[in-house]
Amino acid sequence: MQFHPQPRGGAPKPWAFPAPERSRLANGLTLLTSHRPGQQVVAVEINLIAPLETEPEGLDGVATIMARAFSEGTDKHTAEEFAAELERCGATLDAHADHPGVRVSLEVPASRLPRALGLLADALRAPAFPEGEVERLVRNRLDEIPHELANPARRAAMALSKELFPATSRMSRPRQGTEETVARIDAAAVRAFYDTHVRPATGTVVIVGDFTGVDLDAALADTLGAWTGSTVEPPKPSQVAADDTGRVVIVDRPGAVQTQLLIGRVGADRHDQVWPAQVLGTYCLGGTLTSRLDRVLREEKGYTYGVRAFGQVLRSSAPTSPEGATGASLLAISGSVDTASTGPALQDLWTVLRTLAAEGLTDAERDVAVQNLVGVAPLKYETAAAVAGTLADQVEQQLPDDYQAQLYVRLAETGTVEATAAVVNAFPVDRLVTVLVGDAAQIAEPVKALGIGEVTVVSG
Repeated sequence: MQFHPQPRGGAPKPWAFPAPERSRLANGLTLLTSHRPGQQVVAVEINLIAPLETEPEGLDGVATIMARAFSEGTDKHTAEEFAAELERCGATLDAHADHPGVRVSLEVPASRLPRALGLLADALRAPAFPEGEVERLVRNRLDEIPHELANPARRAAMALSKELFPATSRMSRPRQGTEETVARIDAAAVRAFYDTHVRPATGTVVIVGDFTGVDLDAALADTLGAWTGSTVEPPKPSQVAADDTGRVVIVDRPGAVQTQLLIGRVGADRHDQVWPAQVLGTYCLGGTLTSRLDRVLREEKGYTYGVRAFGQVLRSSAPTSPEGATGASLLAISGSVDTASTGPALQDLWTVLRTLAAEGLTDAERDVAVQNLVGVAPLKYETAAAVAGTLADQVEQQLPDDYQAQLYVRLAETGTVEATAAVVNAFPVDRLVTVLVGDAAQIAEPVKALGIGEVTVVSG
């Protein structure tokens, strides 16, 4: 019997986040492309500078309705015809609005990219915004709101935003509007918002995939390149103000068997040099099942199925004035516990934070976090959509094109002491706003006894 030699692994190939090519179309639309051989499903992301804070007073949610209405017909196709054309291309088209602006996403097989780009261009260039379709979208949105209010995690997020930001700030209110504001939205309001903000000169398109056999330049010239519009500069973002005075807000849900926890404050955005160390330290605190919070609250005490610490960019922009950047991120800890364990779980959570400040992270914790955050990158960006989404995030947050690649370098270089300092500064025990969605009659007194801040009960 002849035995063949055992196969051996080859030398590992170095990996780096894909670097895009940047250019600009004749109509002013900024273009980022990344040719990814083998990625036969092409991903397209378009950033439109239409921030939520520019929504007219009393019309919160109009940006969301506009985004959803992009696929509801154009000057060439009715809503049904447009949906059928997308289906023939094998394409999916989605859009949503957030604090930085509106994002439109397209995925399509590479062989049908030119045709799909034509549909996308029509949706942006000449959306119909028919009254009947806008009315339907408004009704759908109104139907969603009661479900969101009933969801403890969503309700906690709304309460935290309301607590952190002043009432005059758009960030204090639900991103997609309230029942009162959404009910006021009509086709005329959607059209007015579109006319004011949507134009190629301030937009950016990101295209990632295998362009072999596709004349991308010609396809763009005939579609998105033919889109015209105003060249007026977008409004400057306002400074973000927040109040993270330590306090507790209980959103009362009588009879609830669980308490939803959301503990947070506002921190620096990605333009701050501390961001990589903050990412690393936060991951050590609560980024995975082996992090400190889970080891104590889940494994040792059995209070919860899991608690997570995270940093979420709300809005990020390059410093343009002596006051610095106008961006902000939400630094938060989130999870749920059974009602009876609310007080003990919070006490142990604060003990974890105090111990972290007193003793710091260990080298082993830092090494595992770096391995998980950096080592997973090649798998995280296997698809064109993942690469395109990250590139679009960088554009939206006014970051350089090589930011993600440099972030992985910085994470690998960050030491234990630096990561400890960053996470301790991110989660100071006396500067955290705690939102609890649960049965106030059972949890209010145990929480007051902890002394982590003044306790207020609001209606659920």
